[in-house]
Amino acid sequence: MSVQSEKFNLFSFTGKMKTLHMSWIAFFITFFVWFNHAPLMGVIAESLGLTRGEIKTLLILNVALTIPARVLIGMLTDKYGPRIVYSAILFLSAFPCFFFAMADTFDQAAIARFALGFVGAGFVVGIRMVSEWFPANELGTAEGIYGGWGNFGSAAGAMLLPTIALLFGGEDGWRYAVALTGAISLVFSFIWYKNVNDTPKGSTYFKPKKIGGLEVTSKGDFWFLLVMKVPMYAALALLTWKLSPAGVSTISELFANSIYVGLVVLYIYDCYKAYSINKEIFVKEVPEIHRYKFKQVAVLNILYFATFGSELAVVSMLPLFFADVFELDMVYAGLLASAYAFMNLASRPAGGWLSDRFGRKTVLLILTAGLAAGYGLMAMIDSSWPLFLAVAAAMACSFFVQSGEGAVFAAVPLIKRRLTGQIAGMTGAYGNVGAVVYLTVLSLVDYSTFFMVIAGTAIIGFVTLLMMEEPKGQIAEIGEDGSVQMIDVS
Repeated sequence: MSVQSEKFNLFSFTGKMKTLHMSWIAFFITFFVWFNHAPLMGVIAESLGLTRGEIKTLLILNVALTIPARVLIGMLTDKYGPRIVYSAILFLSAFPCFFFAMADTFDQAAIARFALGFVGAGFVVGIRMVSEWFPANELGTAEGIYGGWGNFGSAAGAMLLPTIALLFGGEDGWRYAVALTGAISLVFSFIWYKNVNDTPKGSTYFKPKKIGGLEVTSKGDFWFLLVMKVPMYAALALLTWKLSPAGVSTISELFANSIYVGLVVLYIYDCYKAYSINKEIFVKEVPEIHRYKFKQVAVLNILYFATFGSELAVVSMLPLFFADVFELDMVYAGLLASAYAFMNLASRPAGGWLSDRFGRKTVLLILTAGLAAGYGLMAMIDSSWPLFLAVAAAMACSFFVQSGEGAVFAAVPLIKRRLTGQIAGMTGAYGNVGAVVYLTVLSLVDYSTFFMVIAGTAIIGFVTLLMMEEPKGQIAEIGEDGSVQMIDVS
């Protein structure tokens, strides 16, 4: 019996199931590390003497590097394979984690926090790994488990790290707790490398012909790709604006302007690299058998903007929302808000499973409509609501959000196998772009308007989803020996 025909048994730790379990554990650790500061921010601020503006800066810096890092890591994964790339991420991320734990000044903490945004790119590596080990009819479920259980690492950190800090005691307890997450990441980098393979035995790992940019297969798609790159640079510009005198005033206006110019130059260079990768399509047409439609990628980008982008934003503001609206203690409010993230354990796998059973596009349409309705409902929450009903509304909304994330990444690996890392990287980056946009909106409007803006973008996602085509049939991939192999996507 081949690995791919092996029964899907969650309690198995052999073959493809071992790869799935190792993958979600690796992802879990990356999120455990990435958000290790969040539940400890109060004591960290007191220990380092941080101002409110400096605290906000650390939160911004924590997500800044992840946008370009996910794109870069996607390229490296397609080229070198998940085994090497995930090991490198887990290994390297331990060191800025240790640096953050030893920080004595805001500047040291800021540098470490910015570097730690790199670990948030680990997610895209597992998407490619899981897609290599599971057939199309199980891929949504497997990717959902990988994403949902791994994403729970941030919630686990919120529950465990304050207790760990207390066990170490003293004002430096947070340092030991943060350093412990880095040690776990360092150790698991070796465990991962020793226990996984990029593909099942006898399978081919398809690689892009060139590295440095996403391959497209038509001239129209090339120009479409350049347009879809703009929001990622715009989000970085928005982060810079928030750090400038116009925002929290952490960096000077001269430095902010230098970053803006740098982003423009980088975008131009990125466009040049995209052209160098794809210049052949301007000379001759790509054979029909090797084409894919970039609009599939664009639609999934927009949907992940609305799903994961809103989750990152809402998770960061929901405790304050409950505390302000219902006049609750912050500890109690944080406990109630954790129910939103806790839903990841079941919601994201459910989205993938539903996609496997009823079709990617159909399920995404239903979940996106539910997401819009869910945030529309949350926009109506005020102090007159019973608290239990407000929490129930947040949990119901989170089901559609997180199931939508699972459904998005049930479709990503079915577009073009050898480009899965890059496609996942771009789609994942759009999730962070969404978080930046939504959190910026939150700083300008009230809670009700904030939720309505998310609902509005979900409606835009629903409309764009109508242009998506259900993955079906087979896609052609070229092996290193030049042979063409067909891979089932339905």
